[in-house]
Amino acid sequence: MLAALAAGTAGLLAFHRAVPNSVGRTGSLLEAFLPWLGLMVVVLLVPALLRRSATALVALLLPVAAWAYLFGGLLLPEAKPGAHDLLVVQHNVSDENTDPAGTARALAGAGPDLIAVEELVPSALPVYEKTFAPDFPYRAVRGTVGLWSKHPLTGVRPLDIKPRGITQTWNRGLRTVVHTPHGEIAVYVAHLPSVRVRAGGLASSWRDESAGLLGKAVAAEKLAAVILLGDLNGTVDDRGLAPLTAQMNVAERGLAFSFPAAFPLARIDQVMARSATVGHIRALPATGSDHLPVAARITPG
Repeated sequence: MLAALAAGTAGLLAFHRAVPNSVGRTGSLLEAFLPWLGLMVVVLLVPALLRRSATALVALLLPVAAWAYLFGGLLLPEAKPGAHDLLVVQHNVSDENTDPAGTARALAGAGPDLIAVEELVPSALPVYEKTFAPDFPYRAVRGTVGLWSKHPLTGVRPLDIKPRGITQTWNRGLRTVVHTPHGEIAVYVAHLPSVRVRAGGLASSWRDESAGLLGKAVAAEKLAAVILLGDLNGTVDDRGLAPLTAQMNVAERGLAFSFPAAFPLARIDQVMARSATVGHIRALPATGSDHLPVAARITPG
């Protein structure tokens, strides 16, 4: 039985895409917490040792190998920063944040080139503008998302990523061009709809539809270099984000679980890039938000 459970765990890790999404989006639900399947090794190891089962212990090598193949590279040390690297910070600052000034200081204190925020409410906007202004003179705000930059911005426009079922005012995406010393980069900031775990499974249809619209916008982008920053309400393993992950690079190092801030279980705050490498991503200390900020180093080219 222990050997069978170990083999089953390895199968879920290695072939998670084979788990159907037709009922309750079971596949996406599994993929949202896929790294945590590794805990099954610990759970099964104890009884295997107590029973002195050589078969079970050998079988446990299967999920260990599968987990290491999928996630082991994320635990490797960060590569040495390059001279042309950009440091970016992504944060859902929360529309219920009671300390926007402290949050802004924490984000600026990471020393990034770009800061992207979501759930930016009108009452907090002046606070962020005042705090960021000395080091980030260029900014773009559309609806509830914003970008602050050390480098000039042009071509700011909103992104239409609103699902058809949402009828109220909803503006949660923008696109702009950042003029870095080493070339132009199209930067997208987006906040995809939330998902909910219910008795019937994972409710993610709006998130999936919005991800599809965002994926089409990125695919149509004429500039070669693209950076996507946002609260995408999904992990990079979640097939709901396939319209994005199929055409963009994700972080090569770091787990950076970002939500919920009190006990982070998944990274739903993402940094992706096209014609660039997302080297290392890490979670920053908690702010007044229910998300943790994440910082990533991007190497153009």
